[in-house]
Amino acid sequence: MEIVRLHLAKIGGLNNIPVHGFVIKHPTEGAILVDTGVGWPTELVQEWKVVNRHAADALAEHDLSPADVRIVINSHLHFDHCGQNAVFKHAPFYIQRAELDRARRAETVTSQWFDFVGARFELLDGDAQIADGVRVVATPGHTVGHQSVIVDTPDGGAVLIGDAAYTSEIYRQVDDADLATWNGQYEDRDAWSKSLHMLHGMHPHEVHFCHDTHVVST
Repeated sequence: MEIVRLHLAKIGGLNNIPVHGFVIKHPTEGAILVDTGVGWPTELVQEWKVVNRHAADALAEHDLSPADVRIVINSHLHFDHCGQNAVFKHAPFYIQRAELDRARRAETVTSQWFDFVGARFELLDGDAQIADGVRVVATPGHTVGHQSVIVDTPDGGAVLIGDAAYTSEIYRQVDDADLATWNGQYEDRDAWSKSLHMLHGMHPHEVHFCHDTHVVST
């Protein structure tokens, strides 16, 4: 299986971080998309100084179109991870039940981006197999229902970490990371730390980040 990074946006209001989605090119299921970037447009986009781009354009760079995406996995439902879900309304959205419950209560501005009429949710309660060689693991802390994706590759497990760690440096340093300029890295510090230590304990071959172009390899 091949993992392809999509460049979807840049958030000027948070350290100019990039926003990435990922496509897992699955041999039998087709394209599995992890996170969909930022939606169009709201005051929130202006507030966070987002430089945005369409998911379809990012997919086209890899000879893919939205129609090729058969499954969408949202790591969580913050605005920069579910904003273009409606582009893929033909696909089911795999999300933790706790995360959808949280987002329906809290994400009043962007609820239209993920909770649109006809959205088909596959609700998960913890770790779950999505397809052969692709599974999600619950990694709460950034949000109560955050999840990360594990992909089996010939070289070992690859982690699509979502926002369990914004950057490769935070991932490496965990409890010793300087988060002074990273507001929002966690809602629950203890749960966040436990989730990161759990991912480290899996000894992944590589870790891919939504907001960092570096890939951590072991």
